[in-house]
Amino acid sequence: MNCLRLHNGHEIEYRLIGAPSEETPTLVFLHEGLGSVSLWRDFPDRLARACGLPGLVYSRYGYGRSTPFEPPPGIDFMHTAARDELPAVLAAVGVGPAVLVGHSDGASIALVHAGESGAPPLAVVAMAPHLFVEPICIEAIAATTAGFDTSGLRERLGRHHLDAARTFGGWSGVWLSGGFPAWSIEAQVARIRCPVFAIQGSRDQYGTMRQIHRIAELAPDTMLLELPGVRHSPHLECTEHLVAVVSGWLRCRLARSE
Repeated sequence: MNCLRLHNGHEIEYRLIGAPSEETPTLVFLHEGLGSVSLWRDFPDRLARACGLPGLVYSRYGYGRSTPFEPPPGIDFMHTAARDELPAVLAAVGVGPAVLVGHSDGASIALVHAGESGAPPLAVVAMAPHLFVEPICIEAIAATTAGFDTSGLRERLGRHHLDAARTFGGWSGVWLSGGFPAWSIEAQVARIRCPVFAIQGSRDQYGTMRQIHRIAELAPDTMLLELPGVRHSPHLECTEHLVAVVSGWLRCRLARSE
């Protein structure tokens, strides 16, 4: 595992798969709201191998072995991660053309970056993204927060984060704040012009199919994949199937762009 220091002083944990360069497309993995480098498990390695591409996996500020939150994040934390942190990490590691592979909050960050960046990615794979806040998501986060100390979640997260309580509190505090129901990234998604592969499980406890359907309504080059019976982490629940489908789609889209 490696660590880099950004201009704002944040130390960012990262892991490379192969050797990213400024010429070769690189898969860049953006984790969920309680995720980290280690919580991706072997999905990045399997997808990179299937695509024949290098990869970059990193823990955002506040997560994993990166600098813990201080102060807690604000309502715009996903926009900040897309606008400031992601470009800084890519530049520091030497990543050129990127394919963003995001899960949950990470998928939202990938979509914001694709819609706003002057150097947009080659493509976005968005698994269980959030475009807007749904009651089902708030209810699930509230239930998770209520059981943080009694369900074993604190201990499980402690194996992956420097300060599990601060990581969890930063994430849940934003989602459960009074101003967050108005949060949306629809304006950014409407400006996306690169290919998007949007994926959602039918039993996702944090969002409905309306999330990915809205991407298709707003972004002109979108493919949808609905996974029956799958919950919020399709890359862990049906890894082999997802690796096959996503790698096939990516190989096809990247070949068209050459």
